[in-house]
Amino acid sequence: MHLARVTGVVVSTQKSPSLVGKKLLLVRRVTADGELPQSPTAGDEVAVDSVGAGTGELVLLSSGSSARHVFSGPNEAIDLAIVGIVDTLSR
Repeated sequence: MHLARVTGVVVSTQKSPSLVGKKLLLVRRVTADGELPQSPTAGDEVAVDSVGAGTGELVLLSSGSSARHVFSGPNEAIDLAIVGIVDTLSR
């Protein structure tokens, strides 16, 4: 799993049937302290939301087959899923 910050919302009217009705969010992976990286190569990714996250929230991401299983199966067109909202983060 990875930590990320929700940076926006994606609206897609034409998409795979397995994505119909699912909320798509832009996320950017963050440092272990929950901060956005200063690197210019750090980019946004699209993730499917399973927990009702919103813009600005710190979230947990799951990727690959683990992300697909959150939404009922290996045939989903999903590679990245938001599986948790982080309340606190400490080291």
